[in-house]
Amino acid sequence: MAVIFWGTSFIATKVLLEELSPVTIIIMRLIIASVLLGSIAILTKRDFKINLKNHSRIVLLALIAVFHLWIQVTGLKFTSASNTGWIIGTAPVFIAVIAFFFLKEKISLIQAGGILLAMAGLLFLVGKGNPLNVDLVKNKGDLLVLSSAFTWGVYSVVNKKIALDYSPLMTILYLFLMMTIIIAPFNINSQTLKSVVHLSPIGWVSILFLGLLCSGVAYVIWAYSLREMSSAKVGAFLYFEPFVTVLSAWIFLSEKITFQMILSGIIITIGVFMVNRKE
Repeated sequence: MAVIFWGTSFIATKVLLEELSPVTIIIMRLIIASVLLGSIAILTKRDFKINLKNHSRIVLLALIAVFHLWIQVTGLKFTSASNTGWIIGTAPVFIAVIAFFFLKEKISLIQAGGILLAMAGLLFLVGKGNPLNVDLVKNKGDLLVLSSAFTWGVYSVVNKKIALDYSPLMTILYLFLMMTIIIAPFNINSQTLKSVVHLSPIGWVSILFLGLLCSGVAYVIWAYSLREMSSAKVGAFLYFEPFVTVLSAWIFLSEKITFQMILSGIIITIGVFMVNRKE
């Protein structure tokens, strides 16, 4: 369920970009998710006690996460939802590379081969079948989305490096609240309020889907899944996310599914799979 929600989130975001700015989308998504998670925390009688040491670490994570979301949503303005799904799928590759340099985690020959294969698939996708056609200025949307895959790698490694005493639910709640505090001052104006007031019905459905299901429910489901299953088994479900995005983009946005796109996606997926292998 979480993977389906996340895979479809790019379609909802693409729809919202017709009516709202990237920053407004992020703020509304965070506020809606925070209200949901806060309500769950109150109903389940969670401890709201604040640890200043933990909160200083959450501020760091929030800064990274806000930047990550901003460049991802902005990138979606200039590229397709399908491309975004495949490119975001390379995040585990960046996690492995960043962990290699900063956490001294080893990379095996198979993993190194997977990194090269995933990057080759990515160049094939962005170059529309010809890696020599890659133009970072022309493909600025793809470049921004690729940068967000990198920042997610940074977020994941930093999150792994620091220790938090909060439960998964409270950690996510405090993270979303801190992200809202960081980004809200950049978008509080009459134009923003006017765009929200005049948001279309499909726009409200999209933002509620992003806030309640993609940011709220999906994160809770993911946290509980990690308790019941191993990280490797849970993580394997992420391989399906780009396919969910491509199928959803075809159904809801009428984006074309080309042979080159599927081939690139398969190459990227195989590469990411290799990166996640232990041996």
